[in-house]
Amino acid sequence: MTEKVNAQCHCGVVKFTVELADGFNTIRRCNCSFCRMRGAVVVSAPLSGIHITHGKEKLAEYRFNTRTAAHYFCSVCGIYTFHQRRSNPDQYGVNVACIENVSPFDFSEVTVADGVHHPSDGGGGVAGILRYTPTKPV
Repeated sequence: MTEKVNAQCHCGVVKFTVELADGFNTIRRCNCSFCRMRGAVVVSAPLSGIHITHGKEKLAEYRFNTRTAAHYFCSVCGIYTFHQRRSNPDQYGVNVACIENVSPFDFSEVTVADGVHHPSDGGGGVAGILRYTPTKPV
């Protein structure tokens, strides 16, 4: 059973729904050059799982290197919303910070995928684990 959640960019111009086939069990980060700089924690959704409900015309696209992965961000506030994955083009990686009532800091451990040695180039696997421990109770 899929879980459908609401999501939006920071300014709210781009709004979308996401159907998560496996809830937040696919949570991860990546250590490739682009993901290192953007710093997002993502979760997987099937290509059919994202429905833009507002602001589709405000989404901008960025592609680099092999130009396989399409990264989408709001052209107004600049927030990365989701991307079509290079390692699995049938999936989107969705920025969990865009999902309503979810924060990347809700997860005490996040697996880091080895995007430096990308699975599509014969590498991949797990590069490490990020851990978050709050210093004050929430």
